[in-house]
Amino acid sequence: MLSLLKISQFAIVENLELEFSSGFTVITGETGAGKSILMDALGLCLGDRADGGVVRAGAERADVSALFVVGHLPEALAWLRDRELDEGDECSLRRTFSRDGRSRAYINGRPATLGDLREIGELLIDIHSQHEHQTLLRKDSHRLMLDSYADLRPAAELTAGHFRRWQATADKLRQAESAGAAQSARLEIVEHLLRELEQLGLQSGEYEQIEQRHDTLAHIGSLQQDGELALSLMSEGDGDTAERTLQRAIKTLEGHAHRAPALDSTLELLRSALIQIEEAAPGLRHFLDDLEASPGELEQLEQRLSQCHQLARKHRVSPAELTTVTTQLQQECDGLREAQDMEQLAREAASAEHDFRHDAEALRAARQTAADGFCGDIQAFLHGLGMGNARLQLVLTPLARPSQNGLDDIEFLFSANPGQPLRPLAKVASGGELSRLSLAIQVVHARHSPVPVMVFDEVDVGIGGGIAEVVGRLLRALGEHAQVFSITHQPQVAARGHHHLRVEKRVSDGNTHSTVVTLAQAQRIEEIARMSGGLTITPETLRHAETLLAG
Repeated sequence: MLSLLKISQFAIVENLELEFSSGFTVITGETGAGKSILMDALGLCLGDRADGGVVRAGAERADVSALFVVGHLPEALAWLRDRELDEGDECSLRRTFSRDGRSRAYINGRPATLGDLREIGELLIDIHSQHEHQTLLRKDSHRLMLDSYADLRPAAELTAGHFRRWQATADKLRQAESAGAAQSARLEIVEHLLRELEQLGLQSGEYEQIEQRHDTLAHIGSLQQDGELALSLMSEGDGDTAERTLQRAIKTLEGHAHRAPALDSTLELLRSALIQIEEAAPGLRHFLDDLEASPGELEQLEQRLSQCHQLARKHRVSPAELTTVTTQLQQECDGLREAQDMEQLAREAASAEHDFRHDAEALRAARQTAADGFCGDIQAFLHGLGMGNARLQLVLTPLARPSQNGLDDIEFLFSANPGQPLRPLAKVASGGELSRLSLAIQVVHARHSPVPVMVFDEVDVGIGGGIAEVVGRLLRALGEHAQVFSITHQPQVAARGHHHLRVEKRVSDGNTHSTVVTLAQAQRIEEIARMSGGLTITPETLRHAETLLAG
């Protein structure tokens, strides 16, 4: 459920905070009062694009946010948990916009992308636009409507995935067949290069170890000489070694420590130095005792280094990078061998095609079963909208070649009058007929939608009288099991709302402000009278408004 919408410095809205309840909420107001601003702000929270022009004149930044209750929506909760964005039973979507066109998005206070907002938004709210009837003229929308009605989108996505895998493996097979000779030649070269590197057998980090050992052995004489000298100066010499000198210094100062406490820190440092010399000397002695080369070791190391440098020049890399080159060549070799395995590729392509056709046939059957029910539900609403003679049919026509959307072309065929054949919508339906048909489809879709919040943005344009009353009753019925919003100019629709909001535009101090007022019963009567009778409200229009509200 949408529980809160906050708008700050957006268009002609300075600051607005709206709390919403469950049921059917109608939003009315004069043309230009700012009703569309509410929908624009909500759309931006759901990932719509905008620029710096949305910032209110005189402000530096606009801020819009929407708060949803999601505790009863397992799919939305799972989506948030998977991205570590969950915050209990609530989900906050927020956008900020600066005048220079930059914007930022947040989900539960943490940075997010517009794609993230759109994904979670699809699980929270469904917005139906007054221009939605135009999509009926596109055949691809007919398939999407049917799949949404029958909850076939997961199956359609799975089928599309199988189709893409089939096409990818089939393309790989065709490429392997056409490029067989070139791939064979390249495979031969790569295998030769790999054999050279495998014969070298260089392991990760080994080159650095070889280079270090070679440097040690190349200077073994000076290492031994200087090491013995260092040991003599530290502790093993006959004269004043560092160890003996420190011991004398410590002993000399210790005699005065009780007289001068300031010497404590100096003595501590001298004792620490003595300990370090005492520990360093055995380590150096152990190093010198082990410092010897086996016969021919230096020559072997020089030969291995030479092999490394030779192959490194051949591959134009440093010797230490030869192990990386080996890995890259092995991957290329594996890929080429796989591409050369025509039988395996053919089996993979056949398996992918089988998976696609199996799922596509099941999807076709499910669509055919659902099509009659979808059209029947729509026609039932069309009768109530004054189109009792209309006929509607969803036709599935086999495609010449399968596509990721399945095996069939799916299209609505329509006839408005008796005796007229069913034909594509674009060829037979008028603008008014398309509007009513779109409204019927949206209501049917909403009744089967798992999304708990539905917004109908002036979808009742072009209708009136008894038909508008039917629409109002339909939307109120939807509001009994979902949260429904309708922006409307029809008094018959406004009268059916459980809640009524009016958008007002005011001018003060030369600035235009838009605000929203929650109407009490008396105010509702006046607003519906205004919608019915124009600027002049008469006793008759007031009585008519009372009748509508009581109906």
